[in-house]
Amino acid sequence: MKPLNVSPDLAAVVGKGPMPRSEVVKKLWVYIKQHGLQDQKNKRNINADEKLKKVFGGKGTVNMFEMTKLVSAHLS
Repeated sequence: MKPLNVSPDLAAVVGKGPMPRSEVVKKLWVYIKQHGLQDQKNKRNINADEKLKKVFGGKGTVNMFEMTKLVSAHLS
């Protein structure tokens, strides 16, 4: 996969780019697990902290499928 540029909001979570989309998703999951942001009742949902809210367009909770779509907007 070719490296993509990472927006400043996403870089605050996964680090500076460019990096492939697969690497971005891996680092995003590392961040989510380190900060305990995966919903305990429904593991498919991510409860965003302030940094992730910027990436998720202000949403407090997103499911993992919606997350990949929202992250795509921060890659170019």
